[in-house]
Amino acid sequence: MKDWSKVFETQILHRAEIVRAVLDVTGMEAVIVNKKDSMYNLGFFEVYVKADHVLKAIKLIKDEIFFE
Repeated sequence: MKDWSKVFETQILHRAEIVRAVLDVTGMEAVIVNKKDSMYNLGFFEVYVKADHVLKAIKLIKDEIFFE
């Protein structure tokens, strides 16, 4: 995935989907990469954006998305 950078990771799929959806709505193309091992349930779902949106995406995630 050249020119893409990871901006978020979680073990919970729906959290990754929420982050991806918020980024998409704000005009930043985002994709989820499943790096979980299905047999042992280890690993993460990772959200990636294009390199030129990394700082904007990280700030948006940090300031606007809360999971409680």
